[in-house]
Amino acid sequence: MPNAHITAPPRQFLPQDFTVTTWDALQPYFETLQQRPVNSKEELSQWLADISELEAVISEDACWRQIRMTRDTANKEYEEAFTYFCMEIQPKLQPYADALNRKLLDSPFSADLDPAQYFPYLRNVRKQVKLFNEKNIPIQAELSVMAQQYGVISGAMTIEVNGQEFTLQQAAKFLENPDRKLREEVFTKTGERRLQDREKLDALFSSLVTKRHEVAQNAGFANYRDYKFEELGRFEYTKEDCFQFHQAIREHILPLVGGALERQRAKLGLDKLRPWDADAEPEGTKPLEPFKDGNELINKSIACFKELRPFFGECLEVMRDMQRLDLDSRKNKAPGGYNCPLAETGVPFIFMNAAGQMKDLTTMVHEGGHAVHSFLSHNLPLSAFKEYPMEIAEVASMSMELFTMDHWHLFFDNPEELRRAKLQQLERSIVIFPWIATIDKFQHWIYENPAHTPVERTAAWTRILDEFTPGNIDWTGFEHFRASNWQRQLHLFEVPFYYIEYGIAQLGAIAMWKQYREQPETALDNYMKALSLGYTKTLPELYEAAGIRFDFSPAYVKELADFVQQEIDLLTKK
Repeated sequence: MPNAHITAPPRQFLPQDFTVTTWDALQPYFETLQQRPVNSKEELSQWLADISELEAVISEDACWRQIRMTRDTANKEYEEAFTYFCMEIQPKLQPYADALNRKLLDSPFSADLDPAQYFPYLRNVRKQVKLFNEKNIPIQAELSVMAQQYGVISGAMTIEVNGQEFTLQQAAKFLENPDRKLREEVFTKTGERRLQDREKLDALFSSLVTKRHEVAQNAGFANYRDYKFEELGRFEYTKEDCFQFHQAIREHILPLVGGALERQRAKLGLDKLRPWDADAEPEGTKPLEPFKDGNELINKSIACFKELRPFFGECLEVMRDMQRLDLDSRKNKAPGGYNCPLAETGVPFIFMNAAGQMKDLTTMVHEGGHAVHSFLSHNLPLSAFKEYPMEIAEVASMSMELFTMDHWHLFFDNPEELRRAKLQQLERSIVIFPWIATIDKFQHWIYENPAHTPVERTAAWTRILDEFTPGNIDWTGFEHFRASNWQRQLHLFEVPFYYIEYGIAQLGAIAMWKQYREQPETALDNYMKALSLGYTKTLPELYEAAGIRFDFSPAYVKELADFVQQEIDLLTKK
């Protein structure tokens, strides 16, 4: 069993006390690597190890700048430090990174590197060389800074409920309250607060789209979608596969979502569901409250992970002891949640906005799955081997959501609450698919039509949203909220085209859970084996190592959706 008490390897190339400050301090190390002769396979291996060390130090520094900024979006010093890296360091190192990539590919000894481990890495290097364009360096730097403005704008959004100020993440818990008038009030206030910044976010997004299109054209692509597919390394599937996936979701999953909403309507005893009813509990039923605060959340999560497999819990313990967790929601904290791998020290950082809700438990175990992935891949020899694609990274996190359900008694003493929690999780694992398809198809439209106006964007959003909505919720009088709902999705602003991966990985996670139900220990062994490989294998090979298939065909979508529906039926009959 691997050891969760990992440490940063001693530096061989950089001084032990070196920290990233200015480009002038960094440049000599890039110069050394660029000029160093490489006359054997052994020298090439050492050269790659030194590049890896330099990359890890720079990456970890950049990550800490982003972590600090998202933890306190009102702190100008943190924002300036992040901006400085994006504008003054990142652009200057990119030409050197390209030169080092070309030096690697030109080396006759690169052919001697073991393809069983190096194939994905070398394939990725060739892709980076193909995409590199000097004109894009300042634009990409500007895009990095612009994208973070979404967190600054969203982090400042609050509303007042019962005389108290709440962030929008904190206020969301009231949407589970049995008091329907309170739910409507909170829903309305939240929507109105978002509308206050609608034009600001529209303008920001339009600027991002324009600049992204320019990047694509500079690199010789017709549109940013085609460029981004290449940049993301989507070697194993195409845009046509995504379109087929959208159709499979519409045909095989949308009816199941409609069934879940119908159960919700019947449970609440309503003639029709309104937007503030989708997450609510009926009168006399308290909303699920798996924990009170961030400390309780992490302690219960550690116990839960330990019961599943001790190593998983030890990973979270190490993070807690190293203060690599920021869980509670507060004002001026960026929205969302993430696990940030830290390339040199290896122990990642989990950031989220917990408010005591069931979805926060899901977020915690999800990000905990990412964290376990970071621990398991830490000892791979090159930093690049740990830069695994999201289609496997999200299998790590989404599988953990499902694996841990058998241990959620640690969060819920009451058997009925435990049943409700499991049912919510399984319904969520199905309900998420139409939203994924909506966001992904919307992005295809956006970047196929980069000159669109905000009015045209709203019309396209509404049309695509209608396509993937079962129609069980009556939005009458609140259509204006729905028309700008896409602005809630930070991925659109910060990490464009990163979203279909959740759908692909959710299928993988369901397949992992099906395997776990049949052979628990084998499934966990396969899970750890696949995650330990990092990105030294292709996606189909990583899925195979996990004991599942890299497949999102309509037949496979239906097979796995039907399996989840059978499990839902068992819980609803109890």
